[in-house]
Amino acid sequence: MKKKIGHITILVKDFDEAVAFYTNQLGFELLTNVAFGNGHRWVTVAPSKESETAIVFVKGDTPDKAERIGSQASNHAFLVIQTDDCLRDYEEKKKKGVSFLGEPKEVPWGIEVVFEDLYGNRFDLLQHNGM
Repeated sequence: MKKKIGHITILVKDFDEAVAFYTNQLGFELLTNVAFGNGHRWVTVAPSKESETAIVFVKGDTPDKAERIGSQASNHAFLVIQTDDCLRDYEEKKKKGVSFLGEPKEVPWGIEVVFEDLYGNRFDLLQHNGM
């Protein structure tokens, strides 16, 4: 039996601003955007349509959820986005206004750089060397 992680949840302030950031600045694909009424939506994005794991946006519509927007993993990288060319993707995303916490650097497992989404969640952009 094949098993995988299908979706990861990210809390957002607003569905549309999150979709705009993830698609326009990060270059993600919008996979689904379905309204269910009463402000409920099923919105998913992924680095590409071929990705096996997608991000689900969940509106921070309670005080508890709102408090955690942008700090789902404290000050640690929340997710790792793998790429075949970290330097290329860094330059492209930087030109589109993505906030990076440094420049790409070589590490034992490849080349990586950390960036933040529009709410402050941290992501690791990684070109893995196969280690």
